[in-house]
Amino acid sequence: MTTNSSAALITGGTSGIGRASANKLAKIGIHVIVVGRNAERGERTIREIRATGSQADFISSDLRDASTARQVAKRALELGKGHVDILINSAGVFPFGPTHEMTEELFDSVYSLNVKAPYFLVSELAPLMAKRGKGAIVNVSTMVADYGAPGMSLYGSSKAAINLLTKAWAAEYGPSGVRVNAVSPGPTRTEGTEAMGEGVEQLAAQAPARRPATADEIAEAIVFLATDRASFIYGAKLAVDGGRTAI
Repeated sequence: MTTNSSAALITGGTSGIGRASANKLAKIGIHVIVVGRNAERGERTIREIRATGSQADFISSDLRDASTARQVAKRALELGKGHVDILINSAGVFPFGPTHEMTEELFDSVYSLNVKAPYFLVSELAPLMAKRGKGAIVNVSTMVADYGAPGMSLYGSSKAAINLLTKAWAAEYGPSGVRVNAVSPGPTRTEGTEAMGEGVEQLAAQAPARRPATADEIAEAIVFLATDRASFIYGAKLAVDGGRTAI
């Protein structure tokens, strides 16, 4: 089983799904290292986790390119005393709108955070996990990577890339004991989706559950895949979307 000497790196770990995942991992004795852009929010996150007696650290980064991803990996290894056992790629941006309104600058920013940062975090950390013979990586995807929808071309395509990378990394590092899986959320109530207003409810209304998820509900699936309860699951994409992609 995962022990309390394990370290988990969670990008986007200072709010929403990432923060909920960090809280749950900390509760089971895992040292959580959260990454975020907002230092105040990051310090508050780790302060609250530490107040429960759990171990937590914060890394401030915008994860804008390969270089910053490598810096985060290096710092996480230092904080984790030489190892990171769990990587949760939760950071992401999700602009919605017609393809013809998306700018090159926006395209680059979405792919940098949603695809490039996870890619180079994995390239830094997965080989070290493989050398230790054990590790877990969970990528946070989205249900709109599985079907075509107006206004979702940029966000959905970036997460479709993550879905393929999940399978490729499972094939590449799985034989060395590194499990790589993805969670595919549906509409979820977080700080990041507040700006969507009723749009979240409208998206959720199309699914059998007829409601948005909470961040905690998505985090339950992430923690499951990140821990030994999912010891025989490799390269899977777990839909946590209220049944939207089942219909």
